[in-house]
Amino acid sequence: MNALKPEYQKGAVWLMSRSAHAMVRKLKDQNHQYLWQPGLADEISPTLLGYPVVLAEDMPALVAGTASKSIVFGNFKEGYQIVDRAGMRIMRDPFSSKPYVEFYTTKRVGGDVINFEAIKVISFAA
Repeated sequence: MNALKPEYQKGAVWLMSRSAHAMVRKLKDQNHQYLWQPGLADEISPTLLGYPVVLAEDMPALVAGTASKSIVFGNFKEGYQIVDRAGMRIMRDPFSSKPYVEFYTTKRVGGDVINFEAIKVISFAA
């Protein structure tokens, strides 16, 4: 968390898998207080060390004894960009049997990290 520069910490969030979330919920500090705090209402997300926690199914699972990168901390508004190309392509399948008609629809969407200083990945060793 401290590896992130102060200018990016204002909008930072924790992004993690469900298995990492299950492990993090058990962590305590020296005073035996949980580091993870549940949200008090539906609109308020749970926090870890004062920052919101977001669960992502696409993150790798955190398994004991295996190396993984299951938790990311950062300001994704500053560090990640999603590119959505306008429009869709629709193609009619010329080989479908009559009277049925099939259509194929494609849309181009992508994303990439644009500022590596705004996002930090936590690596777990085996």
